Amino acid sequence: MLKQPSNGLSNGAGGSHDHANHVPRAWRKEASVYQVYPSSFKDSNGDGIGDIPGITSKVGYIQQLGVDIVWLCPIFKSPQADMGYDISDYCHVHEPHGTIENVEELIQGLHSPGMKCLLDLVVNHTSDQHNWFEQSRSSLSNSHRDWYIWRKPKYDSAGNRQPPNNWKAIFGGSAWEYDEQTDEYYLHLFLKEQPDLKWDHPPVRDAVCEVMRFWLDRGCDGFRIDAINFISKPPGLPDDRSENRWNMLGLEHYANGPRLHEYLKVIGGVLREYDAFSVGDMGHLTDLDEVLRSVGADRGELAMVFHFEIMDMDHGSGGRYTFRQT
Repeated sequence: MLKQPSNGLSNGAGGSHDHANHVPRAWRKEASVYQVYPSSFKDSNGDGIGDIPGITSKVGYIQQLGVDIVWLCPIFKSPQADMGYDISDYCHVHEPHGTIENVEELIQGLHSPGMKCLLDLVVNHTSDQHNWFEQSRSSLSNSHRDWYIWRKPKYDSAGNRQPPNNWKAIFGGSAWEYDEQTDEYYLHLFLKEQPDLKWDHPPVRDAVCEVMRFWLDRGCDGFRIDAINFISKPPGLPDDRSENRWNMLGLEHYANGPRLHEYLKVIGGVLREYDAFSVGDMGHLTDLDEVLRSVGADRGELAMVFHFEIMDMDHGSGGRYTFRQT
C-alpha cells in the first residue's frame, strides 16, 4: 500500500481528497501497513519466543519507519498446527505471546502516536481443539454438531469406506477426515486439525460477530480476515468435475460460494458499528466483478481485499497477468 502522511489517520471515516475528481479518498487506501509475526518479532522475557510486550517495546521504532497500520498475525490461543491459523480460543491470547491486557497496552501504544492495529482473524475454520469442535464431534445429537460440516461416508463396490466427495485440501490429501466416534467425516479445506465452520448455521455467524465485538471493544481497528471467500459452501457439496490451474478439486465450488456476500454483509454490519475496517484474504479470486461486489462502497461488505492474481504476477506463467518485455 502507498504511504500517506500520518495526519490522514486522525479520523477513521476521513481521508485525503482527490481534487481532480472531487472524490474523498479513504485514508486506509493510502496507508502504510507493517506486518508483524509475533513469534519471531521481539522476545521480551528471554524464552526464545516473540511476544506482545516485545512488540509494544518497539512501537517507537515502527513509528519511525512511517507506518500507519500494524497488522498482527494470529495472536489467539492455538496448538500451532498452522502457525496460529488454527485457533482454539478466540477470546484468549496464545500464552507465549502474552495476555489480553498486553494486547490492550499495545493497541494503546499504537494509538498514542496515531497508528492503528489490525488483527488477523480466522473464521473459515477453527482448531480441532476448539471447544466448539470438541462438543461437535462428541455426539450426533450435541447442540454444536451443526457448527461444523459433517457427512456420512460413501462406500465403493467392494464395501470400502470413502470420503463424501472428491474435494482436495489446500495443503494436500482429501478435504475430509473420518471421525470414528460418530462414524462421519468432517470437512477441512486446510489441515485436518482445522475443521471448517458451517456458516449456513446462524449460531456460527452470531458467534463470529461476538468474537469481532470482543476485540473491537478492546480497541482494535479492524481485521485482516483469512480465507474469507471460502466460507460459503454449495448445497449438497457435489463432486468437482472441473479442472483448474491449482489442481485443487472442490475449489470451483467453495471459492466465492453462493451465500458469500450475504455472510460478508453480516461481517460488514459489525464493522460499521465501530467504524472499523477490513481486509479480505480472498485466494483464487479470478472474477474482477466479484472483487467489486466484495468492496463496493455501497455494498456494506469488506473495505479491501488481497487480489492474488495481481500479487502473484512474479510467480511465472499461468495466471491472468504475466510480465513481458516492451
